[in-house]
Amino acid sequence: MTQVVHSVGPKRAMWTHIALAVKDVDATVAWYEKFTHMRTLRRREDDDGKNAWLADPDEKERAFVLVIGQFFEGKDPFAPQPHPPLGPFAHIGIELPTREAVDAVAALGKEDGCLALGPMQFPKEDVGYICFLKDPDGNTIEFSYDQGVFETARDKWQVSV
Repeated sequence: MTQVVHSVGPKRAMWTHIALAVKDVDATVAWYEKFTHMRTLRRREDDDGKNAWLADPDEKERAFVLVIGQFFEGKDPFAPQPHPPLGPFAHIGIELPTREAVDAVAALGKEDGCLALGPMQFPKEDVGYICFLKDPDGNTIEFSYDQGVFETARDKWQVSV
């Protein structure tokens, strides 16, 4: 019989997180807190490694968490398989409210040497105005404006904003 540890859980299946293996949890947390709206929700460390959960503090009802994990030497349960970064197309997407916000994050990324693409207006209507940054482990993070993901989901499922 499995012991229940948490008293609150979803009433239905729901999208909760994406997890990435990283080389340095502290550096990765600092990067995401600098370039995105995400903040540290939780940090843990044990004999196997360290991890952190990053999320939007304004999304309490439907939190979506970026889990980052650093395995200590000899403690990676997936070894010897490598943990390749997301990219060049595979990415985490963040839709921003303005073109200027995309320009600002692109400028900050260029200054820090992690701008990978853009900013640019993509020629396809469902991509919008974008830039791509690379996090400390080489994962691709897309920042977009007018991509339509936010609007399309709300229109399709009749959710008001």
